[in-house]
Amino acid sequence: MTDSSQTMPVPPRILPRTAAFGLCALAVLAVAAMAGPRSGALLMIGLGFGLVLEGLRFGFTGPWRRMILQRDASGLVAQMVCLALVAAAAFPMLAAHPGELVGAHAPVGYAMVGGAFVFGACMQIVLGCGSGTLVNAGSGNLVSAIALPFFCLGSFFGAYHLVWWTELGALPVAALTGTGGLALTLVLLASVAGLAMALADPGKRAIPARYWLAAVLLAGLAILHLAVAGQPWGVVYGLGLWVAKGAAALGADLSGSAFWSAPANAERLRESVLTDVTSLTDLGLIAGAALAAFWRDGLTGRIADHPARAWVAVVIAGFLLGYSSRLAFGCNIGAFFSGISTGSLHGWAWFAAAFTGSWYGIQLRPLLGLEARR
Repeated sequence: MTDSSQTMPVPPRILPRTAAFGLCALAVLAVAAMAGPRSGALLMIGLGFGLVLEGLRFGFTGPWRRMILQRDASGLVAQMVCLALVAAAAFPMLAAHPGELVGAHAPVGYAMVGGAFVFGACMQIVLGCGSGTLVNAGSGNLVSAIALPFFCLGSFFGAYHLVWWTELGALPVAALTGTGGLALTLVLLASVAGLAMALADPGKRAIPARYWLAAVLLAGLAILHLAVAGQPWGVVYGLGLWVAKGAAALGADLSGSAFWSAPANAERLRESVLTDVTSLTDLGLIAGAALAAFWRDGLTGRIADHPARAWVAVVIAGFLLGYSSRLAFGCNIGAFFSGISTGSLHGWAWFAAAFTGSWYGIQLRPLLGLEARR
């Protein structure tokens, strides 16, 4: 037996960090007990998303920024790899279970393309897309923490006005399906990756090991999400739903909105937030990111030194992120990631419009005082 007097002391910060994991486990069990095993599983999947994105420093906004500014293709190519892995599983799953599983399919229209463009610009202003804003807020980033509540408000109002915007004109929903659709999707993803590699600087083409790991883990979680939830991973709906539930609780009449008064959404307003798929994964995403950041450095983030106009820009951009993503039928997750990986052609239109918008957003950052002071 080991002499207790010779036992090495436990590092002082290990116990609180371990306790944080324990609290997350208890939260999952509590949700499972209150709302059912499926809800507990979805919260756990959301935690996994947050842990991977924050723990491996992988995202969707940063790689686009580095491709545009530095000709660094590594992150964008890793995204294409992740999408290909999800598509390789999602296409057969959707074909085998048409009544149980649905893809992230939406129409291409004027509002959708314009919304994606605005979203791409605004996500570069706050340096966070839908998932990125949740992850950054959870990990202690003040810019994202301020942008997030306005993102939620924007999502609510964007949904409130969605039908009016879509009536401006849209094509029928179109999606790639079957073996042929999967093959074409993989070819398109490979083409984007190849173009990124061709445009990249020679020394910025290698994909770091952590990106490979993140791509595989995210793909696995996304496939699991599709199987458990019956729908692909999304972010924006849950944010707007939180505001809608708050407004309804305060006595607001939402019957004037074709979106919020629709039977399915009205039912969501009546039910517990713990039964909503997107809300559960959003909450898990925030908690998982907080857990990863706390484990790494204790959530000791530095407050950004920005002028007043920058913080005003963050508030406005946060609202526009939510509003525009509703018009675009999703953010980098719901439209780009889940749309493309389940065959929706609107995902490709979203990608083109949002990437173009990102270029403009990057040009705006110095004008708004959001670049670091030297």
